[in-house]
Amino acid sequence: MNIARTFVMSKNVFQEVIRDRILYIIGFYALILAVANRTIFEFSATSQDKIFLDVGLSVMNVIGLIIAIFIGTGLVNKEIEKRTILMLIAKPISRSEFITSKYLGLSGVLAVLVVAMTAIYLVFLQFSKMSYPIESILIASFFLFLQLTLVTAVAITLGVFTSSLIATALTFAVYLMGNITQDLVALGRLSQNPGVERITQALYLILPDLSRLDLKNDAVYGLQAIPDIITLITNAGYGLLYSFMLLAIAIFIFLRREF
Repeated sequence: MNIARTFVMSKNVFQEVIRDRILYIIGFYALILAVANRTIFEFSATSQDKIFLDVGLSVMNVIGLIIAIFIGTGLVNKEIEKRTILMLIAKPISRSEFITSKYLGLSGVLAVLVVAMTAIYLVFLQFSKMSYPIESILIASFFLFLQLTLVTAVAITLGVFTSSLIATALTFAVYLMGNITQDLVALGRLSQNPGVERITQALYLILPDLSRLDLKNDAVYGLQAIPDIITLITNAGYGLLYSFMLLAIAIFIFLRREF
């Protein structure tokens, strides 16, 4: 794999996605926070700080998730449907470079969005004179980015061998299931049924455990609720490793596709 060529291609993907008016979503996020800020402080007099903290991080998560899934699943399919993939693979570009550049380009867009939305979020918190755990929020935002890049890897992998519509539905399903894998294992144990336990254990092993990368609730309740540094590093490594594994699978499948 040519790193320089991959970087140039990922830069093109980044610019292409940015041109699709993705950055307007940042303004939309600011508008949601402005409305939420006014509404919450009018109707909640006791726990408005925690509600606003929760709303800000949750909306950030939803916006990032929508972008990762809807754009991620279409990155490869769009090239196939428009037949531009034929021109790309005819050039001295390997298929592994093609998949990797798509992932890195969209990950770059997500990084910009998460950083921008986090900055806007902190500005609102500062001007509202709320007490907020800034270190917890920054850690939660970073892990949100890791979660979104993992979802992007899922979306691209599914988009390699299915239609955009099916890949979108499956990626949403993986996201929902990935957030409750630990609960599924506990449910299997409670059932006391060996068959159910084996199924839940298999789901836990196959599906990404996205709850490891979800620190929204921890951020809302302060830094003392954030896991220790070893756990944070382990969970971050888990997210990166899972993403790389999915990309390897996507490349393996893409290498065997005929166009």
